[in-house]
Amino acid sequence: MTTPNENEIINRVANSALITIDLEDYYPKGERLMIDLSDWLYEGLLLKEKEFRQSLKEHDWAQYQNALVALHCSTDAILPGWAYLLVTTYVQPYAKALVIGNQEDMNQMLYQKIIENLDMSPFRDQRVIIKGCNRKTVPQNAYIHLASKLLPIVKSLMYGEACSTVPLYKKV
Repeated sequence: MTTPNENEIINRVANSALITIDLEDYYPKGERLMIDLSDWLYEGLLLKEKEFRQSLKEHDWAQYQNALVALHCSTDAILPGWAYLLVTTYVQPYAKALVIGNQEDMNQMLYQKIIENLDMSPFRDQRVIIKGCNRKTVPQNAYIHLASKLLPIVKSLMYGEACSTVPLYKKV
């Protein structure tokens, strides 16, 4: 049996039973586009139904092919509830995903779907780290949603990097 050389560096993190979940690995792929409904309003504020409908018919919807689309209105216009729904009828055949709001709202919705469909069985009775440092924008709600889904099944839950975690939960 060999013993490690006292000068040999041992990577204890790599040899540990910790499982790291990096939400950045699940970052939704696709071009993110915004549709501003104020572009089709009279003076950016008033929805005239006939003109609104005509503008939507004439718009090039193919530009949203496979895009992640957020619908919003950049002005203080008060829009009827059907306005967003009518735009949806035109863009839905092209877009990969739709949300009312901004790109952060889009990311929150996408991550919620991803986490809801994530197979949790590999994490059962395991020591899990939710990785904290990301280069891409991961919404805070995604971390909360993931933690909520993990808490009932993991042995322990931590946040951060394997070399410096913050303990969050330990099953008693």
